[in-house]
Amino acid sequence: MMNTALKKIGIASAMTAGLIMAGPTMAADAGQGHDYRTFHADGKIDYGKIEDSYNSNLTIYVAGNQFMVMEELMKDFQKRNPDIKKIYLETIPPGQILKGQILKQGEINGQKTAQNPDLFASVNLGHLKKLNTKGVMDDYLIYTHNKLELMIAKGNPKNIKGVEDLTRKDLVKSFPNPLTEGIFKFYGSRMLKDLGMYQELTNDQKCKGCWAVPGQTYFTKRHHRETPHRIENGQADVGIVWATEVKHGKAQGRPIDGVEIPAKYNMGSKVGYAIGVLKTGKNPYNAMRYMSYVSSDAAQDIYASYGFVKASSEDLKLKPIPMK
Repeated sequence: MMNTALKKIGIASAMTAGLIMAGPTMAADAGQGHDYRTFHADGKIDYGKIEDSYNSNLTIYVAGNQFMVMEELMKDFQKRNPDIKKIYLETIPPGQILKGQILKQGEINGQKTAQNPDLFASVNLGHLKKLNTKGVMDDYLIYTHNKLELMIAKGNPKNIKGVEDLTRKDLVKSFPNPLTEGIFKFYGSRMLKDLGMYQELTNDQKCKGCWAVPGQTYFTKRHHRETPHRIENGQADVGIVWATEVKHGKAQGRPIDGVEIPAKYNMGSKVGYAIGVLKTGKNPYNAMRYMSYVSSDAAQDIYASYGFVKASSEDLKLKPIPMK
């Protein structure tokens, strides 16, 4: 499937690669300290070494909602490709990556970060289209799917039965912010509009780390991983998250539960994770090996084990980024 793409950069056939990242510990910072990880072939994982974005054998910037998958994925990839000694991985909202780190020089904790990762992935194909217009990305594939779910406290103490309860005045809501978090900007907001709840629940506010509706609806500052932290600390009763976050939190033994959202509204038919190789990257061969790997049964099975929905054979075909 990937041979054509590999030939574009002079490689005869795709090779399988494997990497795994250490899962973040949900501490007071809601796990954000683990958004920047370096995976070594010997199993060592470094955190916050931003300079590795410049000198790794593979640099990957992807949507942060995959954080729980990446350790296992990276380890498996490196096991299959032991010559790739060092992988730098970033997992934060893709809109922030695109605007603040690829389209312009960005800094993380006072350190400059590479503008030319080898791979960039987003839940919004529009982000890849932007890179296409800039002449730095030509092709993409869809490698997995997700859907929205409500996160609540363990045991459902507020007796939340479904999305219709979001308008209850006795519930404090935690939503991803509409400025930088694609889960809400492109999907959660659309769901609320389809339900006729958007105005009531957001007051049409566009902010982050703020109360959209005082005492009622809070927009997270940077990442929807803040929502389970708020729920387990009594700061919120319910939040909009990816279904995979509920599954991961429960697997960790965190005091949260989930309430499914009907297929009509959960955006499962619309959410596709798109990935492409940047033409400006330093490691095009290794990038294509990762593209081949993420399309493999091994990688698809890992994603599925965390609650993601496997990509179809059509999804996994490398195709030109559409102009419209």
